[in-house]
Amino acid sequence: MTADTAAREQGLDLMPRFDANGLITAVVTDAASGDLLMVAHMNVEALRLTVESGDAWYWSRSRAELWRKGATSGHTQKVSELRIDCDQDAVWLKVEQTGPACHTGAHSCFYRAVRSPGGGLVRV
Repeated sequence: MTADTAAREQGLDLMPRFDANGLITAVVTDAASGDLLMVAHMNVEALRLTVESGDAWYWSRSRAELWRKGATSGHTQKVSELRIDCDQDAVWLKVEQTGPACHTGAHSCFYRAVRSPGGGLVRV
């Protein structure tokens, strides 16, 4: 293990590892219920703004722009805890969600269960 790898994986410094597109995956859960709300992406600026403001900021891959969750809908996310995974290439936001998290109006973006052709739930 290199010194850089050891520092990233075992140290206390925030050393996010962004992908080739300059993004890091953000997993978002409800701080009170633990429900998985959404998965999004952050660039350097979104992560910085999230840490500094306490509001969830993301990078929209489809619109190629920075956005603060709830800026237009009012369905805001106040970050109560921010964690980074072991190799610092994904972040986990625990948030206080106001209104639905999904742009469809659903509580969570994960509102559909995948079913097999026979109709049963797919289990992996």
